[in-house]
Amino acid sequence: MAKTYHILTLSTLFPNAAKPNFGIFVERQTASLSKRDSFDVTIINPLGVPPWPLHNLSRYSALKTLPYHENWRGLNVYRPHFRLIPAIGGIYNPRLIASAIMPLVRQLHAEKPFDAVDAEFFYPDGPAAMRIAAELNIPYSIKSRGADIHHWASKSGCKAQIIKAAHHAGGLLAVSEALKRDMIALGIDGDTITVHYTGMDHSRFHPRPRTAEKRKLKVKGPLIICVAALIERKNQHIIIEALQQIPEATLMFAGMGPARAKFEALAAELGLSDRVRFLGAVDHDALPNIIAAADVSCLVSESEGLANAWVESLASGTPIVISDVGGARELVKDESAGYIVERDKQQVADAINKLLAEPRDQAEVAQNVAYFSWDINAEKMDAHLRKVIDSKP
Repeated sequence: MAKTYHILTLSTLFPNAAKPNFGIFVERQTASLSKRDSFDVTIINPLGVPPWPLHNLSRYSALKTLPYHENWRGLNVYRPHFRLIPAIGGIYNPRLIASAIMPLVRQLHAEKPFDAVDAEFFYPDGPAAMRIAAELNIPYSIKSRGADIHHWASKSGCKAQIIKAAHHAGGLLAVSEALKRDMIALGIDGDTITVHYTGMDHSRFHPRPRTAEKRKLKVKGPLIICVAALIERKNQHIIIEALQQIPEATLMFAGMGPARAKFEALAAELGLSDRVRFLGAVDHDALPNIIAAADVSCLVSESEGLANAWVESLASGTPIVISDVGGARELVKDESAGYIVERDKQQVADAINKLLAEPRDQAEVAQNVAYFSWDINAEKMDAHLRKVIDSKP
């Protein structure tokens, strides 16, 4: 009888009822792995909640009502709280997470021993996984996704924790070749890093009749979509400024974040409020239709690993205009996929206007990411975790 491997997936990035799209790609990856007969996965999704009175803020109060343990879309998920120190506490999060969840981990391990810990975000999850794996005397893996390397490795006290966790891991994953190079530049051994592309559900994200989809959204004329959290490093202000030079186009933002009010004010200041729509958090089941309705998808972030929004847009037949970060060049290999630009409003406007003037064939656009699939993603995750488990002395 084939062995069943029991995996503890640790991820601060995971959907919940309050934020159903947060880390949806981690959920999809875990679900795909769980479908394989040889893997049984338990997810621990630590939720950071600050002490009183900060825990009464709206961004945290919703977390307090979430169930401690639930079946989330067919997955076995625990959501213990850890003490979060907003703004200044990032350096302490790995230790606080490990300390908060260790009693639960010991209990679950006693009931059904884990074979490995799978950390799905490099920081703070990776150093926390290192502590947990040491306690259980099992190996662990860490996956890097972009901001967990680019942002946290620049923070005082965090880089050393990242490198230490990488050194002791049984194996590492990166979402793109570019991110792997960035990890090596930090001092992480490249021989321990495997590139693990995201998956894609082509039954959901695929080309659709664009005019009909626009009609459902009550859009006439060109449509530009930006799918990303509304935060400073995503640079949505550049797209708003570029819109001044894209006649009659509508710009939609799908995502939430603290910079929304600033971006709304900028749109009003430029006289573009009637052409900019802030959709907020879009249900992931509704997102494919909106992306497929768009003529162009634009995201000019300061850093990325390999953005899921890029892959989902291309799969939907929507060309992309993106900044030269992360795995951008691993997707935009020629003009059938769109353009890579500087983070400059003129370059963004020129690239979008060129795509509007010379529309790409939707099927040809989608072909750029035909090789992305959740089945392939799960197959490679399967092989990776077996190798990690076998790495234990």
